[in-house]
Amino acid sequence: MTSARSLDRLELVDAGVVLAIETSCDDTAVAVVAGGRVAANVVRSQAALHAPFGGVVPEVAARAHDAAMVEVVEEALAESGIDAHEVEAIAVTKGPGLPGSLVVGVGAALGLAVGLDRPLIGVDHMEGHLYAATIEGPVALPALSLLVSGGHSELVVIEAPFRYRLLGRTRDDAAGEAFDKVARILGLGFPGGPAIEAAARDGRPDAIRFARALRNQGFDLSFSGIKTEVARYLEGARAAEVADVAASFQEAVVDVLVAKLERALESERVETVVIGGGVAANGPLRERVAELARARGVGAHIPARSLCADNAAMIAAAGAARLVAGEHAVDGLDIEPTRSLVGGDDH
Repeated sequence: MTSARSLDRLELVDAGVVLAIETSCDDTAVAVVAGGRVAANVVRSQAALHAPFGGVVPEVAARAHDAAMVEVVEEALAESGIDAHEVEAIAVTKGPGLPGSLVVGVGAALGLAVGLDRPLIGVDHMEGHLYAATIEGPVALPALSLLVSGGHSELVVIEAPFRYRLLGRTRDDAAGEAFDKVARILGLGFPGGPAIEAAARDGRPDAIRFARALRNQGFDLSFSGIKTEVARYLEGARAAEVADVAASFQEAVVDVLVAKLERALESERVETVVIGGGVAANGPLRERVAELARARGVGAHIPARSLCADNAAMIAAAGAARLVAGEHAVDGLDIEPTRSLVGGDDH
């Protein structure tokens, strides 16, 4: 069994057979990791349920998780070829996320842990996004991580396994939230990230110079202002300009994120840059981060797009590391929703 306490890297450790459940938002996800590899990674999307509302409706999400849970667990076990009684530990997202959705996932995980008499590991959702990169190979430490999703935008230094230092976070809207809101304004649908990127392919990224809030100031982020700026611009814009607006908005957000990464690399000595979260699936962002890493002479861990979105394989990877390190809940009663990987408010 590989030690999770190797201080110079994060890796997908061999902790036996770990089944993980992820329900932090609107995807019901279950994965099985066995022998240090992903044996199954099933994600049941709720996007079609929430699309008419232009965003995730918490009550709808919780009910959909409850309705799908048993079937998704069974599908993951069948895909892995592993019997439930062969599972050696259960991992589950404990937060941050939508409270109702988290309750469904934690309840299902606790039921499995009690029924199978197995240890239960609560995993921070953002730590899961960090560990997503390990599924494709070890991550050399220290590393600089950009976590960007619908609810979070954070710059975090990974100093050692389970030791994180926050450099900056959003002061208002997260990057993914801005993508969703601008997509709604443009009438492009939900989820906003893929919709904006698709529309931007036919547009000019230099057509409109949207503001880059805080671009050259510290490490904190802000994306509320650009959403308002897009709305005001469109009050006098023609429908034909949608592609240009999408491309210019995307360019502004990516420019800020990469500028913050570059600023952080100037002040931090790291071996690797890691990106994670749903926005990390954005093509232009992935390309710019790879270019920046090459220019700075550091490694780049840019997970497959499917691993950037919410999934349970990343929760299993983080849970396996904590299990090998000797951390697990005794009965699940000490698993409570968390607000942030490194403390502070949940944005």
